[in-house]
Amino acid sequence: MIGHRGASGFGVYPETKHPSYFASIGLPLEEPLVATLQANELTHRGDPVFIQSFETANLRKLDGMIDVRLVQLMDASGSPYDFTAAGDRRTYADLASAAGLRWVAGYADGVGLNKNLIVPRDAAGKLLAPTAVIRDAHREKLLVHAWTFRAENQFLPADYRIGTDPNARGDITAEYELFFGLGLDGVFTDQPDTAVAARAGL
Repeated sequence: MIGHRGASGFGVYPETKHPSYFASIGLPLEEPLVATLQANELTHRGDPVFIQSFETANLRKLDGMIDVRLVQLMDASGSPYDFTAAGDRRTYADLASAAGLRWVAGYADGVGLNKNLIVPRDAAGKLLAPTAVIRDAHREKLLVHAWTFRAENQFLPADYRIGTDPNARGDITAEYELFFGLGLDGVFTDQPDTAVAARAGL
């Protein structure tokens, strides 16, 4: 993950995959994860650790177990599985609303967003107007990270593609500049060198 602000360095950013499922078979993820972090003296908010999850219940549980930073992942469609299992009708879009982000801020320190939640695209892949999600998240003191930035044309908005070869490299720098210009705090990328270069040029 490449950050927009702050000191550079190395850290860990684990994702708890399918926590509801593992809890249902008697193998909860939270306890061994916390034990591993404690064994490595990574337990405080200032330590270089983020824990991310697409579900909410395990992050809320972790919030009471350890003081590292927690990040609520949100996709551009669908719902957290723990919501579905509990009959909660809220979706990721609901969590990305101003009210939803206020609720998320009660247990998390940041959000990890599908970048289409920040700048949507039309059916042809062209960029639409940015949403208010970064502004709303920052109002709740939440960091905002986005995923996943890739340099190939097939992954870029149509606005930033160069040529017609889907595997050719497009103008990934322009995409970074757009998102960093909106206030994005960090990115997940397949080509970290491109993100570092774009950040350095701001």
